[in-house]
Amino acid sequence: MDHEYYMRQALALAEEAMEAGEVPVGCVIVWEGEIVGRGRNRREEDRDALAHAELQAIQEANRTLGGWRLHKARMYVTLEPCPMCAGGIINARIPEVYYGARDDKAGACGSVVNLFEERFNHKPRLVGGILEEECGALLQVFFQKIRDKRKKNS
Repeated sequence: MDHEYYMRQALALAEEAMEAGEVPVGCVIVWEGEIVGRGRNRREEDRDALAHAELQAIQEANRTLGGWRLHKARMYVTLEPCPMCAGGIINARIPEVYYGARDDKAGACGSVVNLFEERFNHKPRLVGGILEEECGALLQVFFQKIRDKRKKNS
């Protein structure tokens, strides 16, 4: 399988999130070619500030594999991880992170700051721009709908 295949799996989860009224971010974790963790944003549904796609996927991968160390995993996420999720990636020991769209407001993998370049004991390899246009377009559609709804209601 290739990077685009796994990012499309993450995009499908992002679309599910959007249908549920969540910011459309999806994530999959791959271990030896198999998806072992899936996540999508669920903050509104779960009323939980920590319910980001990446953390959901990490938790599922931990359950699937029976341990917290994801040292052979690759993460595919549609949006550049935020500081909280970057911390989760570091703590889970994920060695490779592939993301779609940059996050110029909260991205912690290069847009605002790059936590993977700091002096932590684990430094994941980072690759951005996988299906970037598709990932970014989904976010643009979501936020445009919100703006249109606000205009209509004002």
